[in-house]
Amino acid sequence: MTKADTRAAGTGTKKAVRKLAADRAQTDAPGAQPEEVLAETRVASLGERAYRRLREMILDRELEAGALLNELRVADQLEVSRTPVREALIRLTGEGLLVRADARSFAVRTVSAREFFESMRVREVLEAQAIDLGIQRLTPAAIDMLEEKVHALEVGEHTEVEHRELDDLLHKTIAEASGNAVLVQMIAMMRLNARLFRVTSHLHRQQENHLEHLAILAALKSRDKVEARNAMISHIRGLQDDVIKAITG
Repeated sequence: MTKADTRAAGTGTKKAVRKLAADRAQTDAPGAQPEEVLAETRVASLGERAYRRLREMILDRELEAGALLNELRVADQLEVSRTPVREALIRLTGEGLLVRADARSFAVRTVSAREFFESMRVREVLEAQAIDLGIQRLTPAAIDMLEEKVHALEVGEHTEVEHRELDDLLHKTIAEASGNAVLVQMIAMMRLNARLFRVTSHLHRQQENHLEHLAILAALKSRDKVEARNAMISHIRGLQDDVIKAITG
């Protein structure tokens, strides 16, 4: 890369450009010129930014179930070109957050009450299995870390996003301790279905979640597999009971 090229590269992309150029030189494969590599890197960065922002908007209820996302309008809103937006929308579709509406539009996927309850029943089985497989793998330090984070949210004012992130972290940590990558993926999919349904129902049970999470962690800390399984299943069924109450009034 020439000095002129280096000066032209943004500080946030210089290392990425050099690495890409070096990789191509090592393999002696024909590659793009540094300027083209830089453009590709910028598009990828913008695509990641668009993906993260849209994902947050869906999970944080800024975009309701069924909301239409037009490629051009989203690009204007996020102040990026259509290419990274298109990549982000396709990626979110692959994750199950969006569905195709037409050639240029997508919609936030709608989860019915039936799909929600079916997903929660599957979660009971999968997350109990994760405890069976992972209870001996979870380190005391990991359990203590989760307990500290739960207690931290019990003091002062916290956003719904902070509560969601802790919920995700706790369930993901337990799932990953199973050592079964397929199980981790399936649990994530079922939790996503539940989250999309909650987008439309606006349910709030933060205090209940804290108490139930602490009960799960206490059982995990004592290595009581039966109690940990029961606490997890009770937690998931508590979520279902709240939905039933909200639906039936």
